[in-house]
Amino acid sequence: AERDRRPSNSRRSAKPESPKPRDRKSRFDNGNDKEYSWGKTDGKKEGDKTQGEKEKPNFGLSGKLTADANTVNGVVIKYTEPDDAKQPKRRWRFYPFKGDKALPILYIHRQSSFLIGRDKKVVDISLEHPSISKQHSALQYRATPFTRNDGSQGRRVRPYIIDLESANGTFVNNKKIEPRRYIELLERDVVKFGFSQREYVLLHENSKDDAQDDDQDPAFPVTTTDQMKSEKHAKEAAVADGE
Repeated sequence: AERDRRPSNSRRSAKPESPKPRDRKSRFDNGNDKEYSWGKTDGKKEGDKTQGEKEKPNFGLSGKLTADANTVNGVVIKYTEPDDAKQPKRRWRFYPFKGDKALPILYIHRQSSFLIGRDKKVVDISLEHPSISKQHSALQYRATPFTRNDGSQGRRVRPYIIDLESANGTFVNNKKIEPRRYIELLERDVVKFGFSQREYVLLHENSKDDAQDDDQDPAFPVTTTDQMKSEKHAKEAAVADGE
C-alpha cells in the first residue's frame, strides 16, 4: 500500500494560543471620575492668578545700551562724573612747562570735568606723548562739605584728579597716584602724565567769585609765571643739595 506521506497529526506542532488582550488602563484614569479636556490643566480655572503674575516690563538699560548712552563720536567713555560734580566759580589754570619753557596756559574752569588723553575724538585736553593712554585721566571739580569757622556746615568746589587705569600712570608732585581714586589737588601742585616731560602746575586767578566756591571770603594771592619759575628752580636746587 502506498505510504501516506502526509505528516501525522501527532507530529504537528501545537498551535500557540492567542494572547489574551491586555487590560489597558488610561493614563488619565486614577480612580476618580474627573473629566479632562484637551488644552487645560487639571484643577486650574481660567483667570486663576496662581499661575504666576505677568513679568513687569524692565525699562533699565542693558549693558550695550548703557555703553551707547556714554558714547561720544562712536567711542565709549571710560569715565562718568560723580553726583557731587559742580563747575567752579574760581578760575583755575594749568600752567604747562617743558623744562624751563612755559607753554600756553590751559583754562580749566569752564566746565565741571575735563577728560585728558590722546584720543582727540573724545578728550577735552589732548596730549600727544606716546606713553599717554587714549583716555588717561580726568580732572574733576566736586562740591565737598566743610566746616566754617563758626562751626556751621558748607560746601566748596575743589579740583580732583583721577587716573583711569592708564598704562603708565598719573603723577602728583612726582608721586604716582592710585588708579580709579580721586586725589584732591591743591594750588601749586604739579601734575605729570605717563613719561612725558611736561609738567602742569595748578594755579588759579584771584577773582571775586572765590567766596562762592568756599562759601566764605578767603584771600588768595596771585602768582605770576616768573614766580613759578623761581619756585621751580628753588625746589630743584633743594633736591640737588639733598635738602
